[in-house]
Amino acid sequence: MTFGFAPSSAASLSASDASANRLLEPAEWAAAGIPLLRNPREVVSGLHARHRPGPATAIVAVLDPDERLAASASFIRRSAPADGWMFRNALLAQLRRIIPHDLRRRTPVRTAVLLYCREGDARWTEEDGAWMWGLRDACTLHGLRCGAYITLTDDGWQVLGEGRGGRRPSLGSAPEPFALSEVPPLPRTGGAASDVLRRAAAR
Repeated sequence: MTFGFAPSSAASLSASDASANRLLEPAEWAAAGIPLLRNPREVVSGLHARHRPGPATAIVAVLDPDERLAASASFIRRSAPADGWMFRNALLAQLRRIIPHDLRRRTPVRTAVLLYCREGDARWTEEDGAWMWGLRDACTLHGLRCGAYITLTDDGWQVLGEGRGGRRPSLGSAPEPFALSEVPPLPRTGGAASDVLRRAAAR
């Protein structure tokens, strides 16, 4: 996918100055009231097993109120300067593709989280700040709660702004079987079809 805009001759700010306003510092992110994940390792392991990401892969996931996975998508970050506006557009395009918006609700009930796989250590970078800005803005435009921003590096995973993390999974590690990657629960309908599914699940 391609994003871009024609530079205006009347622009008074350089591209770097403009993009600097489209990132969030860790303190701003921590003060934004981002909801905590009940089990971040399960979320990370499930997304890692489902998408098997490599470096520069972003995974956006939508969780229901019970923290079950409703939808997710992964894509490769373009090799361009980090810009929250560009990241916002990329995330919004993925959200629109995988799940209907919740803009008609008075308050959001579903939460979007972002897992970004990158090389380097787990310390915050300006690229992380741009992803945070992009995630927050994309959630607002799609009627979702802005959830956790998680990095996955060679050192493991880290929920930025919370100080929670772990060594597995890490970038390049083998996927682990976790709840988000398991078969979804059986439908609550009765009848012969449900009996067949129930017997198959019991094997």
